[in-house]
Amino acid sequence: MDHANPGRRFAVLLLFLAVVGCHQAPPPSPKPVAPLPAVAALDLSELDIEALQQKMQDGSLSSRRITQWYLDRIAAIDDAGPRLNAVIATNPEALVIADQLDSERRAGKLRGQLHGIPILLKDNIETGDRQLTTVGSLALSHAPAVRDAEIVRRLRDAGAVILGKTNLSEWANFRSSRSSSGWSAVGGQTRNPYVLDRTPCGSSSGSGVAVSANLAAAAIGTETDGSVVCPASVNGVVGFKPTVGLVSRRGIVPIAHSQDTAGPMARTVADAAILLDVMAGTDLGDPATTDADVRRASFRAALDQASLRGRRIGIVRSIGGNDDRGKPILESVIATLRAQGAEVIDPVELRPDADYASDEFTVLLYEFKADLGTYLKERGVDSLTSLADVIAFNEREAKRELRWFGQEILLQAQGKGGLDSAKYRVALERAKRLSGPEGIDAVLRKHKLDAVVALTASPASSVDLVNGDNGASAFYSSTSAAVAGYPSVTVPAGFVHGLPVGVSFFAGAWQDAQVLALAHAFENAHAARRQPAYLQTIGDSRAAPVRP
Repeated sequence: MDHANPGRRFAVLLLFLAVVGCHQAPPPSPKPVAPLPAVAALDLSELDIEALQQKMQDGSLSSRRITQWYLDRIAAIDDAGPRLNAVIATNPEALVIADQLDSERRAGKLRGQLHGIPILLKDNIETGDRQLTTVGSLALSHAPAVRDAEIVRRLRDAGAVILGKTNLSEWANFRSSRSSSGWSAVGGQTRNPYVLDRTPCGSSSGSGVAVSANLAAAAIGTETDGSVVCPASVNGVVGFKPTVGLVSRRGIVPIAHSQDTAGPMARTVADAAILLDVMAGTDLGDPATTDADVRRASFRAALDQASLRGRRIGIVRSIGGNDDRGKPILESVIATLRAQGAEVIDPVELRPDADYASDEFTVLLYEFKADLGTYLKERGVDSLTSLADVIAFNEREAKRELRWFGQEILLQAQGKGGLDSAKYRVALERAKRLSGPEGIDAVLRKHKLDAVVALTASPASSVDLVNGDNGASAFYSSTSAAVAGYPSVTVPAGFVHGLPVGVSFFAGAWQDAQVLALAHAFENAHAARRQPAYLQTIGDSRAAPVRP
């Protein structure tokens, strides 16, 4: 789960994978986009989970046919066509699972809301099957996990078809201050489907791109700071980061236990809520989730009466890319909120991220060293039991792992002491206090707000191997909610030169259902989602047609 640091950088690696179900990374430079091969006469683009369920219920579709359609689309768009490179590997057992779920449906047995629905997982989420869990690193590319992560167990129990694994920023973008959003040694460089030479953002890059390009019904990402909401924003989809502790992290490669969480990525808030209904809950293997069963709600049902009327919404203009490009989008967001009856307080001032950015980074360094060491020992990877072992592996495999950028963040983390360090404890207390009680909580209380709203991020910057992300991460709005551990959701809000920009709603701890309901009401009124154009570059009219 990545830390959204200002050092995201881009690179491309030609890497042929020898893993069951894997497909090739893209070439090191974009080539002219050719028309996409026909996927099939059937077109499931933009169909939501409830629509797919209805079609399976009335017999017009089966889980097998839906799963095959997505597999064909991955082959046509991710492997061929524009080569988005969002999916590291497809599940070789996906069709077998779909057949089993179809048999259960015919027998009158329905497991839940996701019965027969194909879902992609970020490749730092363990599956105890023939798929690998690599976090994008060659160090883990030959060491299958022996278990399902707790959220994967819940997804399977609810009837989801695990379709495959998505690419990500290697080590969830916590390896180098010059790292590339969406690049990993295992998966290569993921591309933004709207404009192919633009960043997909990270670290849940593949999940955001796959959902946007209709490569699956939905996907799961992870976030430490910005890794769900930024890829969702720049790829024109919905991303939800839950309150830390609502969703189990057991079986997910960690960065930092004080901020890590998995979260759904989907084309609608309703689909995200359906996934959250399945994922949320107490797990005895993750102490942070002790209160999750008490705090959880029926998240999808909470949307049925969603309304903005009478709600007090505070607008934060100092974060999220509210410059000359983003300002017209924010003004359109405010107009929609007011038209729907919300009382808009504009502006409200949130404590600057800079007040605790150094403390946050210190906390992440300490926790990464400790948490990764614990994870690797539990996973039982031969000769890889600590962060020091990962660093040594990268040095041995420098031609493949360190070709484009280094591992200075790993080295900084390795230099830290244990979690009993006074420096760690002071930084953790300060970061939590300034982001939560003296940050989001204070502004909500001062203005009697139901939620705070800000643009999620600036439009996607160019992929640039020399200058990287061009400092675009400085214009995120994710940090306060991420550090405090509070819920946030991004919804498509508009476009700048064909590049999507999202708007985020966030509030206090355990206000997940309320945040989703407000975002759902806004989404229905604003309706800014549109399918990607697959342009080669800004201003290019050579869009690749996506034929069903």
